[in-house]
Amino acid sequence: MNKLKKKALITGISGQDGSYLSEYLLTLGYEVHGIVRRHSVAENQNHRLVMNGISEKVITHYGDLTDYPSLVRIMKKVEPDEIYNLGAMSHVRVSFDMPAFTIRTNALGVLNMLEVYRTMCPNAKFYQASSSEMFGNSVDDDGVQRLTTPMNPVSPYGCAKVMGYNLVRHYRKAYNLHACNGILFNHESPRRGTNFVTNKVVKGAVMIKKGMSDKMELGNMDSFRDWGHSKDYVKAMHMILNHDTPSEFIVATGQTHSVRQLCEIVFSKLDLDYKDYVVQNPKYMRPEELKYLKGDPSLAKKLLGWKPEYTFETMLDEMIESWQSKLTE
Repeated sequence: MNKLKKKALITGISGQDGSYLSEYLLTLGYEVHGIVRRHSVAENQNHRLVMNGISEKVITHYGDLTDYPSLVRIMKKVEPDEIYNLGAMSHVRVSFDMPAFTIRTNALGVLNMLEVYRTMCPNAKFYQASSSEMFGNSVDDDGVQRLTTPMNPVSPYGCAKVMGYNLVRHYRKAYNLHACNGILFNHESPRRGTNFVTNKVVKGAVMIKKGMSDKMELGNMDSFRDWGHSKDYVKAMHMILNHDTPSEFIVATGQTHSVRQLCEIVFSKLDLDYKDYVVQNPKYMRPEELKYLKGDPSLAKKLLGWKPEYTFETMLDEMIESWQSKLTE
């Protein structure tokens, strides 16, 4: 029976998207494998998988996108039908502090994965987690980013993601591979790290409401983002990978909110005024800011039948409820 199961290999399986994708693929009957990097604190390696009760249901392997021999060993052992490359140095602000590591992981790491894929299991399907950060401050006249919008990234993270994106397109055409890109705009959940602004705001607001804190420090309050829920977006990943023709798709809500609006909504849900508690700190500002993101998901909706179940507000409600249950007075 196991021989009939599709096998999926997920890099970045211990991250927000990796954990949701693992859960989703398990419900579809997949055998799920994942690559994890070694941490000095073992619990950090797969805590999201443990917390959500699937650590015993997935098979993990030690490896790293920058360690080519480990990828060869894992690919040979797993022989996957589907490969989801979600692993990355995922924090845009930190990419300014660690540009070389970001390029090695997010660009050369993609090259490593593609080479192992091409040479060892070319009949598999390959998904690359591309990013709205690739567009930088390029926006079409109607205030939307789409596949034809020029890519002018404004961070080492965005630059590396553009290289990975183009490598996938090149490998698909040069070697006739089923390799595709999902350009996912910002997506959040209770599993998002608290160094990302959405969960930082939600956690901070709940702490203030509970009397555990009296202020919150943020960077640019007037940057706009198109925020969706990770649980919706991992379903789109699976749809993109299994579309008849490998291609590029944008996954987004088509709506945008500023960090200021995010604060206003979250604090108001807790009967608070964000202006009484939020202060700006220059250390959280980027050397070059990305001002505005708003994606056009029409192609994904039309060709894939994808439709998000969460709204911006229901996503925030879930995140608030999660922190209210985690934090005690």
